[in-house]
Amino acid sequence: MKKIQLYLLVALSICFVTKSFSQKGQYDIVNGIGIFGGITKVNLITDNFVTTEGDGFIGGFSATVDIPFRWYNMSYGLHLSESTVSILGRPTEFSTTNEFVDYKLFAAQLALMMHVKLAGSYVTLDVGPMLQYNSRLEFEDNAQEDYFINNYDNLLATDISNISQFNLNGAVGITAGFKFVKLRAHYIYGATNILKKLESEDIDTSGGDSRFKGNMSMLLFGAMVSF
Repeated sequence: MKKIQLYLLVALSICFVTKSFSQKGQYDIVNGIGIFGGITKVNLITDNFVTTEGDGFIGGFSATVDIPFRWYNMSYGLHLSESTVSILGRPTEFSTTNEFVDYKLFAAQLALMMHVKLAGSYVTLDVGPMLQYNSRLEFEDNAQEDYFINNYDNLLATDISNISQFNLNGAVGITAGFKFVKLRAHYIYGATNILKKLESEDIDTSGGDSRFKGNMSMLLFGAMVSF
């Protein structure tokens, strides 16, 4: 079911990606296609767990609407990423040894961005919303499935894997470069509670807070080739 939803998301995005030229008043509106790739730093901001920043990678494409003589451009696109999210746990219930449980998080993001021209189209301030579909938290090492999560007495690592899969993000950052090759640095923050779904799960929250709240944080660095 997750794969079907992802394929529909990709197909819908491709349908809207075109390269064309049109005339509106005195402005030439140029639609260009860009291919993007880079690395990420991802964290889960929450008071429920002890977390640490993880690494990942991101790639995708975008269609940019370039309007000369205007103070902004617009773009929309699809980004696919895989990152590591690490939450502190312990091998046994009464263990004094702590160890980070590493999860993999796959995400597809539909983005609508405004690019404010700081130095023409060579340097832009980027800002806009993203609709995100992400996977459940998947273990990098299945041997950690039965680890106990810190801040709780009996909460297992496998108990918190079923997080909310549809989320809304906000992004801000800088893009700089020439027409065909540009560098990009963006900060993406999850506006919705990615842990909210855990409250409807039948899990043991003794010793900790039964109300779950967490927001995804992603810092990305990459390059984009346009044509």
